[in-house]
Amino acid sequence: MAKITVSIGSNVERERHVRICLDALAETFGPLVISRVFESEPVGFEDGRNFYNLVVAFDSARPVGELQAWCKRLEFANGRRDGVPKFSPRTLDIDLLTVGDLTGRHDDVELPRGEILHHAFVLKPLAELLPEARHPLTARTYRAHWDAFEAGQQRLWPVEFVWQGRRISAPD
Repeated sequence: MAKITVSIGSNVERERHVRICLDALAETFGPLVISRVFESEPVGFEDGRNFYNLVVAFDSARPVGELQAWCKRLEFANGRRDGVPKFSPRTLDIDLLTVGDLTGRHDDVELPRGEILHHAFVLKPLAELLPEARHPLTARTYRAHWDAFEAGQQRLWPVEFVWQGRRISAPD
């Protein structure tokens, strides 16, 4: 079994799609460890709708390709479309961040995902969720990466979020 981390984002019916994703992850993979939910301003998007972003961790023995295919199927089942511009609104965006300590290309997926160290909306929830875990390439903790991160224009803030009757997130 490996510890899997995924990032989840949505800027179309955000609460609904994040809940659908959490339900599907829990049903498929079992117990989840969930970061707070953050609202973030879009980076690179012309559509000005803010995103909800979070990171989820769970254990799985499934191969990388199978995990990736599962994420893509869920995205498409929830309205994601092929052939649209890269920075288009997203009902659901699920990205594999890490699969245990794997590095390099596995089943056509680059691990760990490069976005971890470049986007506040990925690094902050990951650093809060697994502060002492180490990035597989740098060997630095996610907390250390966040402490050194230059957020610049990447604003994000925690929001109130309840899933399955459990409060998983609240504003500061």
